[in-house]
Amino acid sequence: MHRLEFVIRRTAASLFVLLGVSFITFFLARVVPSNAAALYIGPRARPEDIARVAEQLGLNRPLPVQYLVYMRAMLQGDWGISIGTKRPVLQELAQRLPATLELIFAAMLLAVIVGVPLGVISAHRQGKPVDYFVRVLSIVGVSLPAFWLGLLLQLLFFRNLDILPLAGRFNNDLRFTSPIADITGFLLVDSAITGNWVAFFDVGWHLILPAITLAAYPMGLIARMTRGAMLEVLSQDYIRTAQAYGLKERFIVYVYALKNALGPTLTVIGLTMAFALTGTFFVEIIFNWPGLGQFAVRSLLNLDYPAIMGITLFGAASYVLINLVVDLLQAWIDPRIRL
Repeated sequence: MHRLEFVIRRTAASLFVLLGVSFITFFLARVVPSNAAALYIGPRARPEDIARVAEQLGLNRPLPVQYLVYMRAMLQGDWGISIGTKRPVLQELAQRLPATLELIFAAMLLAVIVGVPLGVISAHRQGKPVDYFVRVLSIVGVSLPAFWLGLLLQLLFFRNLDILPLAGRFNNDLRFTSPIADITGFLLVDSAITGNWVAFFDVGWHLILPAITLAAYPMGLIARMTRGAMLEVLSQDYIRTAQAYGLKERFIVYVYALKNALGPTLTVIGLTMAFALTGTFFVEIIFNWPGLGQFAVRSLLNLDYPAIMGITLFGAASYVLINLVVDLLQAWIDPRIRL
């Protein structure tokens, strides 16, 4: 019963957050001094055409009415028409989402695989050279701007060493030599399913630099949080008791201590994964990655209000959903949370 109440409370709080985000975003978008109807038509819009489009889009109604109409349409799957592409916003998001998720999953997998062991090793070897190295490395990862790191990696691995591709998801020659079947939108998955290993390795090769760029910040944050949580756990009495019983040090560190230190680390992993949805903006522009970040930047530059609203709400919903999942995982790991 406690678990069900915990889930209901967290879900209700998440719905209120989404409602507040939609309300604030909608009214801020309408307050910006520009004419959405004129932007929709183009630079040579006539007054009568602007009035007609404003009537069609409902832009001449009071703002509260516009908000209610928009929310009702959004709940029915109509997220509006993009001013820039003249296509449904939901269709644009669905088409570009796999590219962004593929990049995020690769970056977060790299960040977790590298960050958690580095944090554990740093805590276990506190005060030794490896501890100082991990701390410096994590600070550098957190501090480096993504756009600067991406450009630096391009200069190093493409221009100077010529071992990794500059940008894009795959080599354009693959369209003719080894075309990838569009099944899920995830190029690694689609090429693996169809046995197109030439395309699989080419896509993975193109994924390395943007994934490293996007993984730098969460990797440093995860390493620092894991180290801090491990230091606190390793100082507990039950750890000293396990050491006194003669249990293997590796077993104590990687089973007993790490399990109890995963709570804060899970929170950081969830937050950084949600943050990566907006962190991909710079990365996708630098590496010409056709995902949500690239679409969001172009929509902002073009004052594409329907697209901006759709991207904002999608990002907020993803952020809230990931936090909800993290809360549930923490409650599952540590029953004290849900009690």
